Amino acid sequence: MKSKVAESLGIELPIFAFSHCRDVIAAVTNAGGMGVLGAAWMTPEELDMSIEWLENEVNGKPFGVDLVFPGTGGDEKSPEEYLASIPAEYLSFVQHMLDDGGLSDLTPEDRDEYMAENARKMAMTNKKSRDQLDVTLARPSVSLIVGALGLTPDWVVKDAHARNVQVGALVGTGRHAAKQVEAGVDVLVAQGTEAGGSVGDVASMVLWPQVVEAAAGVPVLAAGGISRGSQILAALSMGCQGVWLGSLWLGTAESELSLEAREKLFAASSDDAVLANVMTGKQGRMLRTKYVETWRASDSPAPLTWPMQSILNGYSYKRAERAKDLDYWTYAVGQVVGDMKGHTTVKREIERMLNEYGDALEQLLEVTDLG
Repeated sequence: MKSKVAESLGIELPIFAFSHCRDVIAAVTNAGGMGVLGAAWMTPEELDMSIEWLENEVNGKPFGVDLVFPGTGGDEKSPEEYLASIPAEYLSFVQHMLDDGGLSDLTPEDRDEYMAENARKMAMTNKKSRDQLDVTLARPSVSLIVGALGLTPDWVVKDAHARNVQVGALVGTGRHAAKQVEAGVDVLVAQGTEAGGSVGDVASMVLWPQVVEAAAGVPVLAAGGISRGSQILAALSMGCQGVWLGSLWLGTAESELSLEAREKLFAASSDDAVLANVMTGKQGRMLRTKYVETWRASDSPAPLTWPMQSILNGYSYKRAERAKDLDYWTYAVGQVVGDMKGHTTVKREIERMLNEYGDALEQLLEVTDLG
């Protein structure tokens, strides 16, 4: 399994892994793929420490960093302003929901402190994003910067290219892809609606060839609904040069999720990965739980806009985690959750997909042999 984009980035396998967990990033990178660290919510100091840790773990192998850049999250405000923008009735709604569920509350002091900390992480400002990029580009092992939301700014492309670092961008339509190509990105990630987190409405099998066509030669990675080697073969057959996987790693031993959270995913089916605005205020795919369904009820308030909804969720997630009641928690996960049925490791999953890829290729050759 070879591709030009893998060759250009100095990796053996065109398997790209998005994760917030640096252990997953290190494991995929050491297995020959490229881990891409989801770092949008990190402070520049936290990001610098994470990159340094990764460099020590991967022995000079290249990896990537995924960020959110200025201008893609709406009007900029300070963390304090975002926090103050959360209506009191919304906090009351969540408190009553969790009280009715029997979850013990935080003290007012702990609640205020936690929400303030969460607001600092969620607030996206020009200064924070520029500082994150400066920290990232100062590190020699980072060879790919990926913009997770919106059109990639010109200054990001220029700064990255000046350091010989490639720039990628997630897209959900052929129209988005054409705009990103015009902005100068080097790699496109065509993410179908089956994926977890922020997604559009176009299914992967329709989206991938549309993006390949709109990319006009810029390499495309396929994302959304990939957990098997046969799906990798399908993506490559449609002109993609690699695959971008996120949800699959949540069930591994290296995952950032607790044992209880992973068990929650293993018990889910594919139709339990639902579209809602509950997590961030933007459309996203997440695990169906009582918390999500309560927000989606007709008599519930509409979710807040981003990032206020994310800040508010932080309070409820903290209560749920302390009470060990994950019915009042959720997590971004794609429809491949239905294929995740037991504890595994990153290495085992990559080996499985490579074997399945080989089997699928042999089957294809047999089926198409008209000899």
